[in-house]
Amino acid sequence: QSTVHALQEKIRAGETSASDIVASLFRRIEEVEGAIHAYITLMKEQAFEQAAVADAMIKRGDIKELTGIPIALKDILCTRGIRTTCGSRILANYIPPYDATVVEKLRDLGAIFPGKTNMDEFAMGSSNETSYFGITRNPWDLERIPGGSSGGSAAAVAADECIAALGSDTGGSIRQPAALCGVVGMKPTYGRVSRFGLIAFASSLDQIGPFTKDV
Repeated sequence: QSTVHALQEKIRAGETSASDIVASLFRRIEEVEGAIHAYITLMKEQAFEQAAVADAMIKRGDIKELTGIPIALKDILCTRGIRTTCGSRILANYIPPYDATVVEKLRDLGAIFPGKTNMDEFAMGSSNETSYFGITRNPWDLERIPGGSSGGSAAAVAADECIAALGSDTGGSIRQPAALCGVVGMKPTYGRVSRFGLIAFASSLDQIGPFTKDV
């Protein structure tokens, strides 16, 4: 799979469509997800619906910054109508009635959400081995950890199971798995990104940030 900016260029040039990107992505997920287990919940049906909307926008020339780009969401971010588990049995069936602010903002920019990524339970961990839903493997070596707590997001980007992803970082939960999986991760300045809809680990320290293939 490509980077965000390379896909943006192809979309603008009419060389690909959002539906083609999503179809390619889910073919890749079917190939490798059984071994890596980067996701807790896949949102295939919703992703293709979002892709159809994106393609209609592209036809009209209404192309926004992230139109047609699949971005995975750490399963600590509330998604309206889609279960949000925090990697915990306690929230295994929790369906939020609203979207986190970051999810709303990405949706407004045309992003597509392929699924919710695996994580250490309630973001307390650095190996992605404490999720109720099972461990995530490092795509570069399935015998190694991907880091945590945002290990699912880092592994999904590294394994081409998404184009980019969001994670959360309290004491290293974006930066450390990014390093272990060989991708770019950023912990923004505290307060720069809204935490509304993030299920907190430590509210005075949590930050939401991206994983990507390159800077």
